[in-house]
Amino acid sequence: MSGFAPYMGQDVACDHLFLMARSRRSNDWGFPRWRGYDEGREAVEVRICDRHGCDQPGDCPAPKSPNSPDRWYFCEKHAAEYNKGWDYFQGLDKEEAAERAKAEQAESAGYAESQHYGWSGSGDGSRSADEMRALEVLELEADADFQAIKREWRARAKKVHPDVKPGDKEAAEEFQKLQLAYEVLKAAEERREWKG
Repeated sequence: MSGFAPYMGQDVACDHLFLMARSRRSNDWGFPRWRGYDEGREAVEVRICDRHGCDQPGDCPAPKSPNSPDRWYFCEKHAAEYNKGWDYFQGLDKEEAAERAKAEQAESAGYAESQHYGWSGSGDGSRSADEMRALEVLELEADADFQAIKREWRARAKKVHPDVKPGDKEAAEEFQKLQLAYEVLKAAEERREWKG
């Protein structure tokens, strides 16, 4: 006799008790649909990194040669290694390289413009290249807040102001650099305040 007892007085004809599989809730119920539309339950093919001996997923495409549509597919580590020595303008003469750089800049201009609408605040690592150069002129760190910028600008500008050093050409040039740096940082701070 097995160790199972009859179920609530019913006769059990065999020694084994078969349990039904517990039903699970589907991800297709309700709105929004919790499962992606193209997601299935069948196995998904994973491409392996093209680097010999690597068994990681190869999900980073890299061109096999300049201006070629053929691609290698590397894992993140090997893609970084491959891109380290890559020259995007290899095989192009000076004019073609300048034309391509100009086209790339034109294509990415929309992204540069849209950064104005992003969420950011002073000192959170979102400063532009112009802001970083302006901070270098004032000899401040990248995370300096606007009050520190204002203090440093005033202290430096007082020393080289044309009223303090009249006729001094070097002092006038230094004052103009400081003034320009402050204007760049002030405009950036106003944009941040406007965004909230």
